[in-house]
Amino acid sequence: MLRILSLNLNGIRSAANKGFFDWLATQQADIVCVQELKAQLTDLTPALRSPPGFTACFHAAEKKGYSGVGIYSRQAPDRIIEGFGNAEFDAEGRYLQADFGKLSVVSLYLPSGSSSDERQQAKFRFLDQFRPRLEQLAGDAKREGREILLCGDWNIAHQQIDLKNWKSNQKNSGFLPEERAWLSAVFADLGWVDVHRRLLPEATGEAYTWWSNRGQAWARNVGWRIDYQIATPGLAATARRVAVYKDQRFSDHAPLTVDYELAPA
Repeated sequence: MLRILSLNLNGIRSAANKGFFDWLATQQADIVCVQELKAQLTDLTPALRSPPGFTACFHAAEKKGYSGVGIYSRQAPDRIIEGFGNAEFDAEGRYLQADFGKLSVVSLYLPSGSSSDERQQAKFRFLDQFRPRLEQLAGDAKREGREILLCGDWNIAHQQIDLKNWKSNQKNSGFLPEERAWLSAVFADLGWVDVHRRLLPEATGEAYTWWSNRGQAWARNVGWRIDYQIATPGLAATARRVAVYKDQRFSDHAPLTVDYELAPA
């Protein structure tokens, strides 16, 4: 069994202060994908760089206190790839790939467009630029017999059941028709699988992974499902259990954990 966990930390130092790494030590995770580090590598203490039992790799943003992704793993990767070949978004630290034999795991952080129209346009550029990478990965998987998993904050709620107030958010970033259509094409045209939905196709409130800090969103569970584990079909077929952890809050997101029973090599 392979346990893979993903969380947007909303600041790695903030999440650590809220007990994330203490909790992580109890979870028996094999691979942990984290997003929104909001830190440079020089800002990370030894405890954040190498928690007991884990090796780590990071891709920080050039801008201080912004974005950045990381992967913790029990086994050291055979290869690490920082960025997906786009200068604009690689500078923001949004893609980190770690290869373990025939398994590739990506920690991914899509831009949010909620702060301004300028950032929404950047998000649309990202979607346009990232699709060829998804096509390439899908092709690599078929040619090489590779299984691939993309974990992280995709900043898109795919369907109406993926957020509480879908009617009032149809013109808001994260639930725009163009964004949802793009994600639908990732599944339908490119063959990627939304693992959470494969296991729990009708889950609603229990599947949310993000809550606004405004109002009483957390208390009233007015949430969004915008964090995903999206896999090649072979890997997705081995998924046995999915869980969103909500007993403690380390961030405005919740940890998403999936257990995979990988087929023998």
